Amino acid sequence: MKHIILLTFLAFNLFAGMITTTLLSVDQENARASVKLKKADVGMSGFIVHEVAENHSSILWNITVVEYDKESKIATLKLSEFDALKNNALPTGKWQAVEGDSVELAFGYTRALLVAPSEEIYHQITKSVKVQWVHPDIFAMILSYRGHPTPLKEDFHAMSIATSVGLFFVYLDEKLYTVDIKSFKILNISDAPLVQDAVQLPFYSRVESIEANWWGEGSDELSDYESYYYGLLTQFNDENEKLYNNIEASDEKNRHLLDEFVIGE
Repeated sequence: MKHIILLTFLAFNLFAGMITTTLLSVDQENARASVKLKKADVGMSGFIVHEVAENHSSILWNITVVEYDKESKIATLKLSEFDALKNNALPTGKWQAVEGDSVELAFGYTRALLVAPSEEIYHQITKSVKVQWVHPDIFAMILSYRGHPTPLKEDFHAMSIATSVGLFFVYLDEKLYTVDIKSFKILNISDAPLVQDAVQLPFYSRVESIEANWWGEGSDELSDYESYYYGLLTQFNDENEKLYNNIEASDEKNRHLLDEFVIGE
């Protein structure tokens, strides 16, 4: 009998397209800015666009929502270097972001990468979640080029630049995690009660082997699917109570990760 994926909650309207607004304020010294939005999730990423002349504009900063006040509807943004179109052969401007500049959030949220432990789970999820899926074969080739059979956060960032993917999904212990691929913040966790009867490392793809560097982080072969991806998520979501509870309820070998959380401190 086919096992049908049941997602108890996946607010995919949030990911239907980009959110465009304007800067309310900007603090260049502290690399912070603010915008007003009806709704925003901490971890959503995007960029700031500055008009340099009539009909000419430039992307100045990557941005990530780091705080959202539901009463005032104000989102606080963290600014970081925009590196998606880096070209050392071209000059760079010295423009500064100013109030009224265009803010684009949720860029690439209609395109996603799924990390799944088996082909069956991969196909069930991709048939159930309506988004433009970029095949993990591409990610496997990027990992091989970078010599990382164990994927690092920086590898997911490289994937987002190469393919304009905005979301990363990972299946762990009958849960589907929706993650902003740049900030690595969890945006949603959904129930996905699928039967897992096989594990392919480092994830399902049709690439037979991933080249490895001789040394360095990411050069070792991945040995445990759940433990590794739980650990990777924990690094950037140590205040996420749902992730904490899921790890607490998971296999005992993952429980050491609970010490990494700051919940209750």
